[in-house]
Amino acid sequence: MNIDIEFELNGRPERRHVDVRDNAIDVLGRCGLKAARESCGQGLCGCCTLYVDGAPVSGCLYPAWKLQDKRVETLEALNEANGELDPVQQAFIECGAFQCGFCTPGFVMMTRKLLEAHPRPTDAQIEHYLAGNLCRCGTYPEIIAAVRLAAERIAARN
Repeated sequence: MNIDIEFELNGRPERRHVDVRDNAIDVLGRCGLKAARESCGQGLCGCCTLYVDGAPVSGCLYPAWKLQDKRVETLEALNEANGELDPVQQAFIECGAFQCGFCTPGFVMMTRKLLEAHPRPTDAQIEHYLAGNLCRCGTYPEIIAAVRLAAERIAARN
């Protein structure tokens, strides 16, 4: 069964024809967005993290039809108004917090939520917020360093 849905995607209106079996990642791919991607298909790895009405969700588990009238944000929306990278993205680059880059969008999205809730997070808070994200390349020390650097930079701006 197919239905039409309307939602806001990274600040712009979207209207899509979806199969009720589609997940949010399927629809985002058809919208041309590639940052969040499906890896495990079970909501265990965090690669497909996106925000729906401001809350992080696993896009591989989130039914596309539930996007109706929602506000969806992906990594593509994080660039600063002047076109510069978000401080979290920049910190990940500078700290080498990725190798293959497959998991990076999910880590960046969860780091943004962490820093909204805890502007100066402890290591325990960092580990808690990022526990649902897996890096198969094993760059965890670099990821934690990037989170700390991003927290410092964001705090300095405020």
